[in-house]
Amino acid sequence: MAFDGAYLHTIKHELEFLKGARIDRIHQPSKEEVILHFRSRDGGFKVLISTAGDSARIHLTNISIDNPPAPPMFCMLLRKHLGGAKLLDIRQEGLERVLFLDFECMNELGDLVRLTLACEVMGRYSNLILVDQNQKIIDSLKRNADVTRDRVLLTGFPYEMPPRGRRLNFLETDDDTILNALVLAPDANLDKAIVSLFEGVSPLLAREWAYYTDRDGVRSHSMTQNHQDRLLYIIHKTAKMLKEDTCQFHILQTPDGNLKDYCFLRPEQYGAFMLVRPMPSASAVLDEFYAQRDLKARMKQRANDLFRLIMNRMERVRRKIDNQRSELLESDKMEQNKLYGDLLSANLYRLQKGDAVAVLENFYDESCAEVTIPLQINLTPSQNAQRYYTLYRKAVTAKEKLSVQIQQGEEELVYLESVFDVLSRAETEADLLILRDELSQQGYIRSKNQKQKPPKQLPPMLYESSDGFPILVGRNNRQNDQLTLKQAGKLDIWLHTQNIAGSHVILVTDGQEPSEIAIREAAMLAAYHSKARDSSNVPVDFTKVKFVKKPNGARFGMVIFTNQQTVYVSPDAEVCKRLKK
Repeated sequence: MAFDGAYLHTIKHELEFLKGARIDRIHQPSKEEVILHFRSRDGGFKVLISTAGDSARIHLTNISIDNPPAPPMFCMLLRKHLGGAKLLDIRQEGLERVLFLDFECMNELGDLVRLTLACEVMGRYSNLILVDQNQKIIDSLKRNADVTRDRVLLTGFPYEMPPRGRRLNFLETDDDTILNALVLAPDANLDKAIVSLFEGVSPLLAREWAYYTDRDGVRSHSMTQNHQDRLLYIIHKTAKMLKEDTCQFHILQTPDGNLKDYCFLRPEQYGAFMLVRPMPSASAVLDEFYAQRDLKARMKQRANDLFRLIMNRMERVRRKIDNQRSELLESDKMEQNKLYGDLLSANLYRLQKGDAVAVLENFYDESCAEVTIPLQINLTPSQNAQRYYTLYRKAVTAKEKLSVQIQQGEEELVYLESVFDVLSRAETEADLLILRDELSQQGYIRSKNQKQKPPKQLPPMLYESSDGFPILVGRNNRQNDQLTLKQAGKLDIWLHTQNIAGSHVILVTDGQEPSEIAIREAAMLAAYHSKARDSSNVPVDFTKVKFVKKPNGARFGMVIFTNQQTVYVSPDAEVCKRLKK
């Protein structure tokens, strides 16, 4: 990604207006994220700081993030030291990927002290470190001493900047120094040479400079005078944009809508292979780019125990079903056992105790073919016949019970897959609490507090078709039942992905005949809120609500239906977002 020192410089400019604001609240939504709530005369603002290796960043955010029930230890420490603190300054040394937030706050003795929050945004080495007025480390978000091999990040040790190396700051370096550095550097593709020579330049920005210099990809030691002039021009242009705060922020996405990268200038290197979408600010770019991915990661982190529980249970059920099916195949031999019993009973006079086998004519066969029957030598002929009858009766009983048990196992597997799907799409802490309560009622987990009130259920998700029909989408299995069996009208349209775990969707018709557009859009929502979200040509069944029934004793969300039709749709996130009310 393109969160380099130059992009951090744009964030620094964007946060300047917070100087003089005070910290109102501090939250830590996950183990690698901290949110600082600032309060000033202009209102309240949130600054998100992430130290996750694949999404490290700092920026203003407008996204609401649920917080864990109990704040982590580092969050409590920040509240203790920075609660009510006043932001004095925001610093960045050169284009290094470290942003310093200097605060004026009151210590335990009532004295005003200056504390610094060092936000190190360096990929997997990212960290958030609180430093006192003597430049000693108070604590850090990642306490491991081996976060970096070049310095020690432990409480009480002096804070040291990450090693910077001898790279050029293109905001300050003159033309001769740049050209001399390119000559002395090892011969390489120009973009690789730029990354190695300049501080705070990401591969994306380096490729953009190289593309402007020469579209065919000149090497650093093969540059002509024209190449040098073009390179210096684009470097100066970029530096001017950063100094004058005139950057143009863009998000890059593939033609199929996947977000690919972002930059503070309009990139030209991809041509028509990438869609370039302008954004209003540096923070808006990061909010848009990381929002959905971080939400999924955050919820997965909080729901890890539920994921493990459901996956283990599903694996156990699958193994049990496989074993039962193997036993069922064995029980298919029961007719052979009955045949052996009949033949032995009809020929007792021909057999003697001690015979190992009996070769008898099969009188059920028109040709009376001979059948070889194994015998136990310690049993009489009559006892051998009774033994085969006993095996036959056991097989009959086993077949009846195994068929029922396999059906129950398959139903449980369908239910667990539906819970797993709901869990993978959970967006709030309330969604997780409702799922935990549901699994507790089904006996999969123990309830910690039997007298605890059930969590408050959020209303179904509300959408509206292009031609004005309301569309309701259940959030979980319990709400699916409520929506389909109690809330929906008998003439409303019920939709669900065919043989795929997903939400119940109700197209509210109020007795009118729904349009084909409304049905297709409702079907798209059913596919989007299912396990097949990332698939194409997803089959979705739909029928009137009056044809949907719930069998007695069925689990949450399990229904049967008739008179259905099927439509094939491909989920489109942008369309679903547009339909949301």
